[in-house]
Amino acid sequence: MARTLLVRGMLVGLLAALGAFAFASVVGEPQVGRAIAFESAKAKAAGEPEAPGPVSRGVQRTAGLAVGVAMYGVALGGLFGLAYAVALGRLGRLRSRALAGVLALAGFVVVELVPFLKYPANPPAVGDPATIGRRTLLYLAMVLVSVLAAWTAGWLARRLLPRLGTWDAVLAGVGAFAVLVGVAMALLPAVDELPAAFPAGVLWRFRLAALGTQAVLWAGFGLLFGYLTERAERRVDVTVT
Repeated sequence: MARTLLVRGMLVGLLAALGAFAFASVVGEPQVGRAIAFESAKAKAAGEPEAPGPVSRGVQRTAGLAVGVAMYGVALGGLFGLAYAVALGRLGRLRSRALAGVLALAGFVVVELVPFLKYPANPPAVGDPATIGRRTLLYLAMVLVSVLAAWTAGWLARRLLPRLGTWDAVLAGVGAFAVLVGVAMALLPAVDELPAAFPAGVLWRFRLAALGTQAVLWAGFGLLFGYLTERAERRVDVTVT
């Protein structure tokens, strides 16, 4: 069962990545182009020579973007399949599509939205190259905190379930999650390396596009995985009957 769900999750991840790639190409890439143009103009004004990158811009926005999104989608989809296997039977009597939808929504909030609120994505020309290692570690720390907070919230909700009932236990878990991530956001250092002249509209649209790409990916997980799982269960029921 776990192996089947893992493979199904990887397949779903690849399919969801196609939608995410299309969204990123249409909505996100124009903002990346504008950010690169700003960076080039700034370097030209300062008299700095423009060094060509190891990969052309055309490859970056087509094949490079497609391969990167596909690899990310397959890996994350496999983890989603394993998470579904762990959650199966542990979240009440949710049907396949409902369980996949709940997991996809929770995964998007925990893995993407919460870390994004603290350390949002930045386009080229934003951020000091010398601090990229520090910024990456801070972002990963926020992801880890969010995941641990979600696990703690789930554990607390299950412990309180017999005493408070489903609704109040879930509310207590959500409240605990909010408190834990709020404390983490307050304690972790802020990162503010935005150039003074960088267009605010480009930054805003890029961040919306980055978050939207993740939303498309996770929505694909929930919808496609739930559909394929329910279809497989129907085939098993027909065979048994």
